[in-house]
Amino acid sequence: MPKGKTNPDFLNGVPELLVLRILSLKPMYGYQLVQAIKATAENKINFGEGSIYPVLHRLESEGCLAPRDDEVNGRSRVVYRTTGKGKKRLAASIEEWRAVVDAIETVLKAEKPAGC
Repeated sequence: MPKGKTNPDFLNGVPELLVLRILSLKPMYGYQLVQAIKATAENKINFGEGSIYPVLHRLESEGCLAPRDDEVNGRSRVVYRTTGKGKKRLAASIEEWRAVVDAIETVLKAEKPAGC
């Protein structure tokens, strides 16, 4: 990914998947989550806070995340954790993502278009 580019167009839906996955491993606050996604993806994916916070707020409003005010390094932070509903959503999202990856791999390996 070019330096400074965040959230390429083809990654729609991926922020939610990654947010749910990372938060299923450990509760975190927003900036910490952004950094964890970047580090865990070995700097190959870089979502800015501007794309992650709306996902956090939406998932919270849908009952997939539970926020908790916590003090981190002397500062008040909202720490998010996944709920049971969020864990179910994550499992479904992983299944959908794997189906998309399989379909893309099939197309990339094709010698000619099907039906031709």
